[in-house]
Amino acid sequence: MSIVDQEPAFFSRQVIDAQRFHLDLRPSRRVPMVVVCGGWERCAHDYEIQRNNFPYLAIELVAGGELALELGGRSFDLAAGSIFAYGPGVPHRLRSGGRHPLHKYFVDFAGHRALSLLRRVGLAPGAVRQVPDPIALRELLDAMISAGLRHTHGTPAICLAILEALLLTVGDSAVDHVPEELGSLGTYRRCRATLEARAADIRTLEEAARLCHVAPSYLCRLFGRYDRETPYQMMQRLRMQRAAALLLEPGAMVKTVAAELGFSDPFHFSHAFKRHFGVPPVQIVRRTS
Repeated sequence: MSIVDQEPAFFSRQVIDAQRFHLDLRPSRRVPMVVVCGGWERCAHDYEIQRNNFPYLAIELVAGGELALELGGRSFDLAAGSIFAYGPGVPHRLRSGGRHPLHKYFVDFAGHRALSLLRRVGLAPGAVRQVPDPIALRELLDAMISAGLRHTHGTPAICLAILEALLLTVGDSAVDHVPEELGSLGTYRRCRATLEARAADIRTLEEAARLCHVAPSYLCRLFGRYDRETPYQMMQRLRMQRAAALLLEPGAMVKTVAAELGFSDPFHFSHAFKRHFGVPPVQIVRRTS
């Protein structure tokens, strides 16, 4: 077995399934930022990791199940969407909790620039945060794992670029981990999923709130806490995206698309479309005819 094939000793064996990679386990201290290893793990019910020290900086994202975490002298009960960081001098203990298997991602890395970036995005070693929509982070991590497993000449640079994108995404979207607010976060995710599925049918904020089984004012507060769009802005964006897709179909007509999306006046639809995309809908139809 080659050195590349040999997994590091600190990789847990208490896993049901895993996909993990490692690169240079002894990176130069002169390199400002470098990925050491990463992967995902579906953990066994008796999964437990306890360390008083760790040589690399690390972030972990809970993708499913429950994790009992002790980090820097504090205790947390984490679920999907929780992300945390540790590193040299930060004691930590991770235990699988709950009835459902713990599923998580991790990335270990090093470098003085990496520590600076962690602090800048609010994820300094010892911090725990919550990501309202972890899908984007999971997609980035899956891409990193795929690149890491290829072991090509470009692998280190690709993994580094993805790590930077990952951390910047955390900084752009993560919120403080407040246990008493986890219920509201779950409500936000449920409401967002409902609006994404029904955006083409919803005309008003009141309709949206009724479909989500919440008050309009509470729906707005949820989006104000966990999103960068208001509910109305999100629905309008999705409606315009749907409109663009319909206009690209052969034989599409502006008035027909407007009616399908609930606009009683094609002129109003054209104005909304141009405000969103910068071009009138008739121009899209002309390009496809």
